[in-house]
Amino acid sequence: MLPLNPALAATFRPPVMEARRWLDGVTFPPDRPLINVSQAAPVDPPPQDLRRAMADAALHRADAHLYGPVLGNADLREEVAAQWTTAYGGAVDPACVAITQGCNQAFCAALATLAGPGDEVIVPVPWYFNHKMWLDMQGVTTVPLSCGQGMVPDVDQAAALVTPRTRAIVLVSPNNPSGAEYPAEVIRAFFDLCRARGLALVIDETYRDFDSRSGAPHDLFGDPGWGDTLIQLYSFSKAYRLTGHRVGALVASRERLVEVEKFLDTVAISTGQLGQIGAVWGMRNLRGWIAGERVEILRRRAAMEAGMAGLDGWRLKGCGAYFAWVEHPFALSSDDLARRLVAEAGVLLLPGTMFMPDGDPDAARHVRIAFANADEAGIAALMDRLAAFRP
Repeated sequence: MLPLNPALAATFRPPVMEARRWLDGVTFPPDRPLINVSQAAPVDPPPQDLRRAMADAALHRADAHLYGPVLGNADLREEVAAQWTTAYGGAVDPACVAITQGCNQAFCAALATLAGPGDEVIVPVPWYFNHKMWLDMQGVTTVPLSCGQGMVPDVDQAAALVTPRTRAIVLVSPNNPSGAEYPAEVIRAFFDLCRARGLALVIDETYRDFDSRSGAPHDLFGDPGWGDTLIQLYSFSKAYRLTGHRVGALVASRERLVEVEKFLDTVAISTGQLGQIGAVWGMRNLRGWIAGERVEILRRRAAMEAGMAGLDGWRLKGCGAYFAWVEHPFALSSDDLARRLVAEAGVLLLPGTMFMPDGDPDAARHVRIAFANADEAGIAALMDRLAAFRP
């Protein structure tokens, strides 16, 4: 047998792909089709005008089919910098922006510059499983940080977990999988902790366009020295429905991007041109459309909250952006529950065991519901099926 990297071999398989395999051999009658709340990536294509702009580029721009700059196209980097400067109330230079093949790659690039085998990174639980997978592959120890009221992590608990091997703290807000929106003062407290301890604060803001709050979610870019501590990640996939084109962003100091460029050149050379062309066109032309998308997501969030409030025994622990983190009322593990819901209720969701450390008792008690692709009628149907389920 050929050799196998032990760190990769020890990493769990992709959870979403595992859940899809639960559908094998299961049929769903026409009058009760599958309700799929396992993944929240948009299932609809981008708006027609955005697709038309990308199609026109494919037909008439030779550079749409060539390698581009490793750190991304200048026009998209400039647009991100300008909009971030306005949105966050602090100066972001285009030279501090890198464009990546999705936000997952942005995370991998950021952490590759920060930590190696034997190092530690603190991550709130429940965590985004792809973050954990990357750290495992690199031989980096993921240190779990339990969340408290409203699924928000506590900075004092994080401080107690810092060791000489700690390199970073990772936050995701609005959170995947819990939906929690971290208060600005909490994010600032984590920033101050990281600065005081010489750590990086990595903030994944993939779902920032669907935050229920008005105004900036934090003021960190207003700090003149933000680049000595902060690395911010973003995705164009959700807001502009560009999931298949893989476009994300990483915002960090110029010095950090020197190292990021090494990583990106090795794994991708450059981000796809059509995705970048679509992203910059969307940023310049679709603000009103995105505002409408946000209103619809907030409407679905309200339907989710109302539906869970009327569901006996189920407890909503966090809800926001695309996700709800829910405690179920049954004696069986969430892993067993999720599998049974497929066949017995026609519902596909993900168990808490996919988002928490092995052996954590809370993992067995919780599930993630990704409701962004379910309209209000679909959410009502989901509640009916959960209410009727009896293990």
